[in-house]
Amino acid sequence: MSADEEKTLVVLKGHRRELIDPLIDQHRGRIFKTTGDGMLIEFASVVDAVRCAIVVQQGMEDRNTNLPESERIRFRIGINLGDVMVDEGDMFGDGVNVAARIEALAAPGEICDDIPEPSRAFVERLVEAPPGCRSTERRPTRRGRT
Repeated sequence: MSADEEKTLVVLKGHRRELIDPLIDQHRGRIFKTTGDGMLIEFASVVDAVRCAIVVQQGMEDRNTNLPESERIRFRIGINLGDVMVDEGDMFGDGVNVAARIEALAAPGEICDDIPEPSRAFVERLVEAPPGCRSTERRPTRRGRT
């Protein structure tokens, strides 16, 4: 591991410990799996997932404010409302696969979701979207940087 990778790992662990993990707990989420710098998180509700994603991105934007561009860490977040199966400590199913594909559509610092109607309308009534969010029908929604 190079010095830059070691520093990045230390910084990433700090973000998890100080910001991300507490917000996941606060929003009734459970980290199911970590993969390097990625995570698979299960939430009790889609509203909690969206709220958590928004405050994580806002928190990361605040933490990045005074850093040089080369040192900023920005996460891509994908949210999918779907069924999953748990088997031998792992999570499987279309819900997991779709969430991974949606995450890849988000630019760094963005949230992308594929929440179907009428759930989308319900979430939008309860969650105030940050500036720059846009909603599309039956296509993943990209929620801009906050």
